[in-house]
Amino acid sequence: MKITAADVNKLRKQTGAGMMDCKNALVEAEGNVENAVDILRKKGQKIAAKRADRDAAEGCVLAQANADNSKGFIISLNCETDFVAKNDGFVTLAQEIMNVVVEGAPSDLDALKALNINGMTIGEKLIEQTGVIGEKLEIGSFELVEASFVASYIHAGNRLATIVGLSSNPAEAAVVGRDVAMQVAAMNPLAVSKDGIDQATIDREIEVAKDQIRQEGKPEEMLEKIAMGKLNKFFKDNTLLPQAFIKDSKKSVAQYLDGAEKGLTVTVFKRVGLGV
Repeated sequence: MKITAADVNKLRKQTGAGMMDCKNALVEAEGNVENAVDILRKKGQKIAAKRADRDAAEGCVLAQANADNSKGFIISLNCETDFVAKNDGFVTLAQEIMNVVVEGAPSDLDALKALNINGMTIGEKLIEQTGVIGEKLEIGSFELVEASFVASYIHAGNRLATIVGLSSNPAEAAVVGRDVAMQVAAMNPLAVSKDGIDQATIDREIEVAKDQIRQEGKPEEMLEKIAMGKLNKFFKDNTLLPQAFIKDSKKSVAQYLDGAEKGLTVTVFKRVGLGV
């Protein structure tokens, strides 16, 4: 049967596949659009199987909160090359997936992949688009934060994103939350406070400090006291609340939060980056 340009265009809009791929699929399906979609999906499955062992280290990282800012999500849609990662169609696909995630609020990666997007699961959509794009596609990271108020930040270029949970919802929560989310992106803290640093890291920092002090020729009886001072400096530099606030280094992040609302703090944060 004759395949019209309108038929090809309809299939292109539905799948995102190239013009010739759509035309060939329609020819093979004898004009049946649903069968043509299945043909394109099978092509994606074949390409996905061939590229399963490829490294998908490039991509697009997005962060977004839901309508009432009670939940926030980060996803990274990964691909093989920077060329694909910067393509508008790829970024649009990542945003479409994020919109579905925000609406569906999955609790883990498996639940995310099972969400429906345009009549198929996200997992199936990734396989389909692998056939369209010709590269391995996968959800590289998925993070969820729940709090009284969740703010998000996406750094320019879509390679780094953060979400921050605040302990309450003050009048300036959106501004304060975004400022702190930017702080997390810029300074990459290990935890909210020293209470979130695991004992193995603390022990390692103490031993490193003691070795440095010994090399400086300090007496053994001074090692513990000086090492603890260095540990406190480590906490100040590497945990969020005591860090110098990037927009006003005269105050800490904790002081900035307290200025917005007495007792306001950060309960949790997540940071996802590609190569950063």
